[in-house]
Amino acid sequence: MRKRPVTVRLARWSAEHPWRALAMWAVFVAVCFVGGSAAGLNEATSGDQAIGETGRAGLIVDAADFDDPAVDNVLITSRGGPLDEAAARAAADDAAARLRTVVGVAAVGQPVAARDGSALLLPITMSGDPETASERVQPLRDATAGVQAEHPQLRVEQVGGPSIGQALDDTLGKDFKRAELLSLPVTLAILIIAFGALIAASVPVLLALSSVAAAMGLSTLASHLVPATDTTAPVILLIGMAVGVDYSLFYIRREREERAKGRSGLDAVEIAAETSGHAVVVSGFAVIISMAGLLLAGDVVFSSLAVGSILVVAVAVTGSLTVLPALLAKLGRWVDRPRVPLLWRLTAPRTGRHGEPRKPRLWPAVLRPALRAPVVTLVISVGLLLALAAPALGMKLKFPGMEDLPRTTPAMQAYDRLTAAFPSTGTNHVVAVRAPAEQADRVRAALTELSTRAAGDPLFAPVEADGPKIEVSADRRVSVLDVATPYASRDDRSVQSLEKLRADLVPAELRGIPGIEYAVGGSVADSEDYAAHVRQKLPLVMGFVLVLTFLVMVFTFRSVVIAASSIVLNLLSAGAAYGLLVLIFQGEWAQGLLGFTSMGAIVSWLPLFLFVVLFGLSMDYHVFVVSRIREGIRAGMPNRDAVSYGITSSAGVVTSAAIVMVGVFSIFATLSTIDMKQLGIGLAAAILLDATIIRGVVLPALMTMLGDANWWAPRFLRPRPAPAPADPPAPTPELVPVP
Repeated sequence: MRKRPVTVRLARWSAEHPWRALAMWAVFVAVCFVGGSAAGLNEATSGDQAIGETGRAGLIVDAADFDDPAVDNVLITSRGGPLDEAAARAAADDAAARLRTVVGVAAVGQPVAARDGSALLLPITMSGDPETASERVQPLRDATAGVQAEHPQLRVEQVGGPSIGQALDDTLGKDFKRAELLSLPVTLAILIIAFGALIAASVPVLLALSSVAAAMGLSTLASHLVPATDTTAPVILLIGMAVGVDYSLFYIRREREERAKGRSGLDAVEIAAETSGHAVVVSGFAVIISMAGLLLAGDVVFSSLAVGSILVVAVAVTGSLTVLPALLAKLGRWVDRPRVPLLWRLTAPRTGRHGEPRKPRLWPAVLRPALRAPVVTLVISVGLLLALAAPALGMKLKFPGMEDLPRTTPAMQAYDRLTAAFPSTGTNHVVAVRAPAEQADRVRAALTELSTRAAGDPLFAPVEADGPKIEVSADRRVSVLDVATPYASRDDRSVQSLEKLRADLVPAELRGIPGIEYAVGGSVADSEDYAAHVRQKLPLVMGFVLVLTFLVMVFTFRSVVIAASSIVLNLLSAGAAYGLLVLIFQGEWAQGLLGFTSMGAIVSWLPLFLFVVLFGLSMDYHVFVVSRIREGIRAGMPNRDAVSYGITSSAGVVTSAAIVMVGVFSIFATLSTIDMKQLGIGLAAAILLDATIIRGVVLPALMTMLGDANWWAPRFLRPRPAPAPADPPAPTPELVPVP
């Protein structure tokens, strides 16, 4: 007698002991969450995130242990016409007097006039931890608002790192709160439409949320091995909701389909476990492999994302194999209650007079070109996808700068006025130098000369009246110079100024000093170095993911051809998503439509992250669809009929899962920051392409064209002949006619 798969044995035990399974799951989630909270989060330090020359510069600066308090400013400008210097001085004196009495202000500096006389700047040094300055800056803003009220003829505003940080936190906080509030009802609404019943729609959401809660706790524990970053939790939520809903959707739809054929609740659960449950396990492994590829990036941000994603996928797979069968067994036919009348009639599993599934109508029409003329359909569809992917060859990578933050807040509008009046307060390169203490005077002289030479070059901003900004550590071993450029951080001229510093100015002045070590960092350098890092690591990560995914697919389907075609189709999907991102975000035509200002590039970290996420999530659909096609083959269908059966029988669940993902990801496109817009649109577009063109056109055309060659494998990979199951889950060929 054939030994039952582990997915079936787990499902049967859970279905026969539902209360035990539910209690064990609840305890598991609670222990993970409480244990993680008790252990506390270990966050990555700046040293953990050091990459390239920018990272070396940061480590040199950190070694100096500078007393680097948070500094904010009061900017005084005219509301129109030349600035009245006397009125501006009076407003500055008023601001200084008020701010000296505010708790949290350590010192108020002397007002500094702009070179062109258009503004007056009053620096304010804050006390306390600089990391929390944005949380404590509101009393300063209130005092400045009082000065503004007393001097209405002038524009008096607070601007600086803490003020911008507070404004950005407020904006992003509102954004993410809105995204969280929208994502749950959007997901639930789509599932209600997919199932036509409230309980059936609620089960995937509950399983996904519990998986996310458990994974959050586990990731907190794991952070003591791999430090976490502030992006870990949002990604766990994003991936957890996506795969948790998908896996439950696959399982529940199959269980309902089997019950509609007249099978008992336990038999329906077992068949769902043997078919959809097996597909869930394979899909989970594929996603885990994709996410594990991020560990090869040598970057703590990607490593933390990989660990969090792997944990939430593993938990979601476990839940779908254990607690989900228990819920379905306990609910029985109540899972289809309460029904939404019209939606129920449209979405309920339908059978004919003799209990067989009714013939679908839409998808046979969609499949007709692929089944009748597979070669022509394949050439045209692949050609269109390659044309869509072509713009990706011109992809540029950059980090968003201050100029890419939303200008809807007064703090960012004030920042623009600040950098216009004081160019040296805008984009800065940081020259970090470490040398023996006895060389400190020589280093200072070299840095002063470097600043003078840079000031004479149009690529750099002129030096302020108080001279170059050189900071020296207490032990005189570390010296730091800020070299400003008047251009935005993503402007090509800023990049040219960085290259000139690194290749010419810095080596020319500092080379030859005994025992010296130096590096050039700053926001521009950070962007350029990280882009180079991603370009270097992307082929390694892609190779790892492709090879291991290929091996998993070969092992699962015992077919080299199926495995190879899976890789090719997912690469097509990812390439088309890249091309679409470049078309939308590197140009300016979509700015008004989507509410962004083009930065002429793609955010540096996005291609690597997008590849592994898309490759993993796309495999969910691919495994599920190909598994249904294989069921048809094993039931004795000809290849073309099996392709038709596999696509049509899985189309509903794949479409529903894709709509859920597209809906949730699209919410991210409404956020204010450019990186979240690119992430949301990239993921949504790729999933939409994958679930429609790839699975509905390219895959059936390819498998129809290949025929029996789809299942070719070397002799050592071929499965041993096994007796056919007494009650195969696939319907007979004549029930799903080929157009």
